[in-house]
Amino acid sequence: MNARSPRPVAVSDEDLNQPRSQEAFRNAKRLVGAYLGISVLTLAVIALLRGDPAVVNHAVWVRGSAVAASALLTYVFATRMTRGSRDAYRRLRIMSALMVVAIVAIVTLPGTYPLWMKVEQGLCGLCLLGVAVIVNGRHLRSLFTAK
Repeated sequence: MNARSPRPVAVSDEDLNQPRSQEAFRNAKRLVGAYLGISVLTLAVIALLRGDPAVVNHAVWVRGSAVAASALLTYVFATRMTRGSRDAYRRLRIMSALMVVAIVAIVTLPGTYPLWMKVEQGLCGLCLLGVAVIVNGRHLRSLFTAK
């Protein structure tokens, strides 16, 4: 708790263990795990194909690294959310929504990124869109609202 906001930091175990909560957590973590897996695999592909400037340019390195870092953070937020952290829940809501917007921009803007990376970003975007829908759903919003 802080001096300005007397809200509890964590959600009760009883609320966390409701079947509906557990299902939402499980689905969100699966999607975030897929996002992380795709991102790490993409970094490996970038490293393997680094000698071909038509396939891997500077923008691909930067974007691939940033996405992998954000995927790792997103996974940490999802894990902490499942343990009842309101702050992690809020961060996951923000991160998933912002990354979907950034991915839409990457996929729709011409140039800079090769087609294979736009497809990879589209897959990541679909995973994050699913996360955003789950964490912004009525059940989790009500679960993490300060009572």
